[in-house]
This record gives sequence, structure tokens and C-alpha cells, in this order.
Amino acid sequence: MDPHQERATEDPTNIDNNVSANPQGQRPGTPSGRYISRSEIQSEKSLAEFLVQMDDYAPIIPDSLTDYYLAQAGFECTDVRIKRLLALATQKFISDVATDAFQYNRIRQQASKEKKFYSKDRKTVLNMDDLSAALAEYGVNIRKPEYFS
Repeated sequence: MDPHQERATEDPTNIDNNVSANPQGQRPGTPSGRYISRSEIQSEKSLAEFLVQMDDYAPIIPDSLTDYYLAQAGFECTDVRIKRLLALATQKFISDVATDAFQYNRIRQQASKEKKFYSKDRKTVLNMDDLSAALAEYGVNIRKPEYFS
């Protein structure tokens, strides 16, 4: 056996391994026997590094609150890093919605400024019109149903 082929079968993640080591172009040692590209290996390394960083990171949303809502949804996971990742995604979503609602508020205030005198001392207040417009961008409908008597 060629020494290059021997080395290729010993290390399934060897990127420099050529296809002649396996005539079907599959890599031994991978679950599906498929070829692993450099970008896939790099993304797996970066994902592993990110999950290690999640051990030290405490998101704004407390773990107990995340655990409660995950249990309500029927999600069972013992890995704290995954729960914190979901809390981080939730935090990002809430932040994006709040930023969009603020932009809708500013647009509405600019329109009202043109119509009448506007005081600069006013505080920005989140109202349902701005929030519902921001959430509509994400496919969430919070409008009240019409009342029928």
C-alpha cells in the first residue's frame, strides 16, 4: 500500500488526502462517507469555539426564564450552552423588534412634526401601532380582532 494512502485512512479529517485513497471519492471515518471540505471543517471549528464561549456568557434573559419557556414548549435539553444560545437568539429578536419599532416611531414623529409644532422635550414612547408594524415585518400579527356583536 502506498504510504500516502495509509496516512489518508488513518486520519479521516486530513484535508490534503486525495481522492485516489478511496475510488468513490468518500472519506473513511465520516458517518456518511462523504467528502469533508475545508469550509465545513472551519465552520465546525468556529461552532465549537462559539459553544465554548457560551459557557462564560450570561445573556440578559435569565436561565430560569429560558428554562421555563422551553419546558412550556416541550423542549428538553440538559446542555446549558444550547439554552443560552436560544436565549441569545431571543435577545437578538427582541432587540431587532425594539429597534424597528423605534424607527417607526421616529417616522411617525417626523410626519407629525411637519403638520404641527413639535417639542424636543418629548420622550419616545413605544405604542402598539409602532410595535405591531415592527412585528409585521417578522410575520407576527398582534392586531386585535374586530369586535362583532
